[in-house]
Formats: sequence, structure tokens, C-alpha cells
Amino acid sequence: MTSHEIDYHIYGEEMQYVEIELDPQEAVVAEAGSFMMMDTGIHMDTIFGDGSNQTQGVMGKLFSAGKRLLTGESLFMTVFLNQYHGKRKVSFASPYPGKIVPIDLSEYGGRFICQKDAFLCAAKGVSVGIEFSRKLGRGLFGGEGFIMQKLEGDGMAFVHAGGTLARKELQAGEVLKVDTGCIVGFTKDVHYDIEFVGGIKNSIFGGEGLFYATLRGPGVVYIQSLPFSRLAGRIYASAPQGGGQQRGEGSILGGLGNLLDGDNRF
Repeated sequence: MTSHEIDYHIYGEEMQYVEIELDPQEAVVAEAGSFMMMDTGIHMDTIFGDGSNQTQGVMGKLFSAGKRLLTGESLFMTVFLNQYHGKRKVSFASPYPGKIVPIDLSEYGGRFICQKDAFLCAAKGVSVGIEFSRKLGRGLFGGEGFIMQKLEGDGMAFVHAGGTLARKELQAGEVLKVDTGCIVGFTKDVHYDIEFVGGIKNSIFGGEGLFYATLRGPGVVYIQSLPFSRLAGRIYASAPQGGGQQRGEGSILGGLGNLLDGDNRF
């Protein structure tokens, strides 16, 4: 498998976007909704799946699209092809505050495993497939279910992490214990499993869930400080419920406190 060789630059701090430079006839595939801007001369087209099986007939396209359906993603992706005689640029934005992580698959043995909604875009030729969990416990309690995304090929891919990003290089046999929702992705040789927290007090009153993930090296692991599910849950908890009043910032004065601190909404 030979992917297109693309150049890129990542801009921003908390709300990043990646600018990809395409030579003539080079292309990049992206998730629907991630497009930000592009130069004239770039042709945008919607395709089944990830574009890696476009030369394998109808069945290849259907198989590629079917894999994406299992991960909860759209059947379609968007490909951006540079049809200009010179270099052109196209940019893709992160969906929420965090970091965009460039993954050179050729440096990681041609495969990288990531959570289902982490993929942003990649050089055309990179296969976006599925990675099934082989263990019942990992599928039921691992936070990401039975299916994760698998990026395969020899090109560049870009994934998104929420909050601040941590990159850990694990030695052979070294174990890292992580909240199940904080995993962004890991290289192909990392062994991923789940483990019971243990202890009645930890299980009932700990507030961190009953299980955490164990990642055993060797390999590279990317961890995010703010998973989108956690961010969405906190926003939902602070929103008005059932027509009631919104949840404030802890002031015992309630609405009067909002008036005094300038947070008076009409």
C-alpha cells in the first residue's frame, strides 16, 4: 500500500487546525464536517469508505463503507484532490478544544489503533478500518466497546485529542493504567485490557468508575486529559433541566449573585 506523501503544518493552541499542502494530483481524505478552507484548484468529492479500495470494484467500496458503519461513522468520506498545476493547500479543523496529533504510520509499523471518533483526516491510501476487541470484559467495560478504529498504511494520518495531550513511550512489560475514556490511541504492539478498580469504597464512592484500562508496552500511547464524552456530560449537567433554572457557579445568592457578578442573562 502506497499513500500519497503530504506536507502539513498545525496551527493554534486550544482550537487547532491542520493545513495540508498537496502537490499536483495528491489527495487527502477527511471525515465529513472537518473541512475548514482550501485554495482554488482543489476538487472535493464524496466517496464510499476511506478511498483505499476505490480500484477494487463495487464490493471493495461496499466493504470499506461497511467497516465505517460498524464504528458509528458515516458511510461516506470526502476526498480533496489537487487538480492544479502547482501546490495547493487545504485545512481541517478540530471539532472541540484539544490537540491534533500527526501520526506517521510508516514509523509505527503501518498500523495505529485509536478510539472511534478520534480520526480527523489522512493522506489518500491510508485505510480506516475496525479493530475488534477479542475479550468480552474489554468490550463490555472498556469504554470504547467492542470496536475501535484501525489506521493502516504508510502515510500520514491525523487524530484529535481533547484537552491536553500526553505521549507515553512504554518499554517492554511496562504498564500504564488509564481512565478508559482518556485513551486516544496506541501503536500495534501495545497490549490493551481493562482491570477492576477494586475495593468497595473505590467502587461505590470513588467517582472514577469501576474499571480502568491497562496498557502494556512496548509501544507508544497517546492520552487525552478531556474526553469529549466527559466534556459533554459536564455541559449537560450544568444546563437547565426540564424548564428549571440553570446550575450556577456555586454562589449561595442564586440569581442575585448572577446580577452582582455581571452574569445577568436576559
